[in-house]
Formats: sequence, structure tokens, C-alpha cells
Amino acid sequence: MKNSAFYIITVLIWGSTWIGIKMQLGLVEPIASVTYRFALASAILLLWCYLRGLNLRYSIQEHGFMFLQGVLLFGFNYLLFYIAELHVTSGLAALVFSTILLMNVVNGAILLRSSVNGSVLIGGVIGLTGMFLVFRSEITTFSLENDGAFGIVCCLLATFLASLGNITSARNQKRSLPILQTNGYGMGYGALAMFVVALLSGKSFSFDPSAVYIGSLFYLSVFGSIIAFGCYLKLVGSIGADRAAYATLLFPVVALIISTIWENYIWTPSSATGVAMILFGNLWMIRKKRPQNLDQSSSEDSRHRISSGGEGIGRQDKKEVRPIRRKICTPNDLKN
Repeated sequence: MKNSAFYIITVLIWGSTWIGIKMQLGLVEPIASVTYRFALASAILLLWCYLRGLNLRYSIQEHGFMFLQGVLLFGFNYLLFYIAELHVTSGLAALVFSTILLMNVVNGAILLRSSVNGSVLIGGVIGLTGMFLVFRSEITTFSLENDGAFGIVCCLLATFLASLGNITSARNQKRSLPILQTNGYGMGYGALAMFVVALLSGKSFSFDPSAVYIGSLFYLSVFGSIIAFGCYLKLVGSIGADRAAYATLLFPVVALIISTIWENYIWTPSSATGVAMILFGNLWMIRKKRPQNLDQSSSEDSRHRISSGGEGIGRQDKKEVRPIRRKICTPNDLKN
């Protein structure tokens, strides 16, 4: 039940964060907004842990893996996607990012030696096909000219780094590193990495004091980072990085529904079919195998018992039909 709640919360929040990101575009450099977002989220999380008396002391090695998770999941993958969306459409970027499901399957099998789940693979392929149908118009008009190929490479690299961040989080949870503290330090490390990159690239750190920018920054920090990442990484640790990553296929569905209300998005047969395939792929992935027929298993069990030494009913039948020996009278017995 908890996993279902985490899944729904993750999909609903991350399916709506594009509104907050859109509100932040304008006066402030994107890399600066990412730095502000994760720095604020890290400060809130670590303060919360401190006030609750949670452990905040970890070894250098443990901090090393928190740093790795931070720069992969809360740092460079965001930077690369911001760069990529300068050259490709958001729909194409969403489609490429959805391949994280397959990347998590492969990386989990290689790095964590996790078993490959056939249902996840089949559901993933169905879902990716649905994603293609949803964004077919954007994909078919895409051209490798004007640095389009560069944008695709950035998307793939960003997705690969995010997948490695998922696997690192799964590894940290297996080593009993708590999610709250790990995310708190990790987001701080990610923000620090983005700050250094911004300085080296000559980006300015201006700030927009408007209510719209501050409100969107708070939403992205608290809901989009602390709550959503907490729920998602909890799923990574409990149901696996492969199953948790299917949520990335559902984000665009929520985004399209919101866009229909806010921006009068017009649905097409292709997009409607694609959404249906995404939902079907999700149901296929989480379905449970049906148990064997009770009558069949009972009859097989009975045959097994009879054939293995006459146990149970078979042995009782042998006892019941055992012949009764009768004494035969002789003439001498009659005389007596």
C-alpha cells in the first residue's frame, strides 16, 4: 500500500513540475535556478534531520557515495538536460529520458547483479512505444541539423547519469544509509557541483525577487525535490530501480492532462493511443502471476502420495481389504 502511495505521489508531482520550471525561465540563468533549488532542498532536509535528532555523522567513504549520488542525480544530469533542450524539443527530451527504464535494468544487472524481470522489459517496450506515439509529431519533424545530434547526445548522457544515480541510491540503501540524510547531503553536493560549474562557465547568479519565482522555487525545492525524490528513491530501494523507473513514462501523461486544462492542448488519435499503451504497459509490469488451479494441484498431490510408497489414502485402502484368516474345524475338534 505504501509503495502505491509513493508511486502516485511521485508521478503527480513530477508530472506537474514543468509548470514551476516554466515559471523560473526568464531573468535567472537555468544553472543558477538548479543550484538554488537543490541548495534550498538540502538545507531544509538537513535542518529537519537535525531537529528530529537523526544521525548526521557518516564516514568519509559513506560521504563519498552520497557525493556520487548527488552529482549524478541532482547535478550533472539536470545540467545536461537544460543544455539539450536548447537544441531539441521537450517532447523528444522526455522520450529519450524514458529510456532510463531500460538503462536501469541493464545497469542494475551489471552493477548490483539484480535479476532481469521479463515483465518489466515487456511493459517498458510497450510504454516506450506509447511515448513515441504521444510525441510523434515532434519526433518526425526533428532534424539533426542545427546541433540536433548534439542535443540527442546530451539527452542520452543525462539519462545515463540519472540511471547511475538510481543505482547508487539503491546501493546506498542496501548499505543501510537512510534516504533523508543521504538526499540531504546529496542535494547539497549536487548544488555545490552546479555552483562550481556556473562559476567556471562565467554564469551570473542573479535572483528574481518576484512572488512567481520565489513560489516556483519553493514548490520545486519542497515538492519536486524533497518529497518526490524521497518517494521515488524509496521505490528504488523497495521495488527495484527498473520498476520504479516506469514512473518516468507516466510523467508526460500527467503533464498532458494539465496542459489540456491550462493550455488547451488538443488530443489526437496518436496521442490518445500512446497514453493507452503507456497505461497498459504499467499494468503489465505490475501484474501478478496467477496461482495454480487448486483442484489440479490437489489431484497432482494425491497422485504423488500414492506413487511414493502408498502413503495417505492408498495405504489405508490396503489395510481395509486385508483378508481375514479363519480357523478350519477338524473331526478331533468336534469330539472335544
